[in-house]
Amino acid sequence: MLRTILFAVLLGIFTHAEAAPSADAAIALSTPTGQLHGALLLPAASGPVPAVLIVAGSGPTDRNGNNTLAPGANNSLMLLAQALSQAGFATLRYDKRGVAASAAAGPSEAALRFDTYVDDAAAWLRLLRADPRFSSVAVIGHSEGSLIGMLAARQTKAAAFVSIAGPAQGAADVLRQQLAPQLPAELAGDNERILRALERGETDNAVPAPLAALYRPSVQPYMISWFKYVPTRELSTLAAPALIVQGDTDIQVGVAQAQALQQASPAATLLVVPGMNHVLKTVPAQMPQQLASYSDPALPLAPGLSPAIAAFLHQHAK
Repeated sequence: MLRTILFAVLLGIFTHAEAAPSADAAIALSTPTGQLHGALLLPAASGPVPAVLIVAGSGPTDRNGNNTLAPGANNSLMLLAQALSQAGFATLRYDKRGVAASAAAGPSEAALRFDTYVDDAAAWLRLLRADPRFSSVAVIGHSEGSLIGMLAARQTKAAAFVSIAGPAQGAADVLRQQLAPQLPAELAGDNERILRALERGETDNAVPAPLAALYRPSVQPYMISWFKYVPTRELSTLAAPALIVQGDTDIQVGVAQAQALQQASPAATLLVVPGMNHVLKTVPAQMPQQLASYSDPALPLAPGLSPAIAAFLHQHAK
């Protein structure tokens, strides 16, 4: 049976009030290709406090959860960091290499690998662990950051892991499901051939023109490095306590994905937040409201989200 934390119950679990958090402090991580930049938010507390690394999602998504492809900001991850700081946690969120303030550290497309993102997250975790201000280190990963976060958490033996809106399927299967209904039979066959080659760790040099933008030669090595990881399989080997969080009005990742993650790791706790969408706001499933929420920083986090995460982290990341 699923160990599901009900949203209504959690509204009253963690209500301990803290003083307002301090302002963001700039923090940087040196890498062989340049510095990565982030923001450290400290709680108003004395003595060592637990620290949490927040890993953003895919594409050009910055430390605050904002994607440059959207017309405005939603600030979802910044709001989460502030809420956790008020609950007594230090939080570190960062711009991935190639994004925002870390743009200069981005390698060429042909040189980029998914493992690079994992290694970066693990390096941030080690930086936090070496800081005497922090008593423990946990990881929160949002969307694609869920997979990055769970791999980095395993690599560094983090105290706890939280997946928010994380897919359960491997990226190759996601592409299969998204593309197959849209492609004519011949191209669907080409798409499957290419995906199978990439899953075997092989490049494909016979990509037809209509698929060239997706499977261009410079991006295939990245896809090979990405496809080898299946979130359900990786989560099943994670020793750290895990919380799986999913909103039921998320138009990008469905509740079934969260349930599949929990089934792969029965010791994990599943939290389904009614009305929460992919950017962690309370939004109905209708497309106009969904799209507007991606660019509305005034919308608060879904009620109960941060208290539930804080309660879990206080239990496992002291």
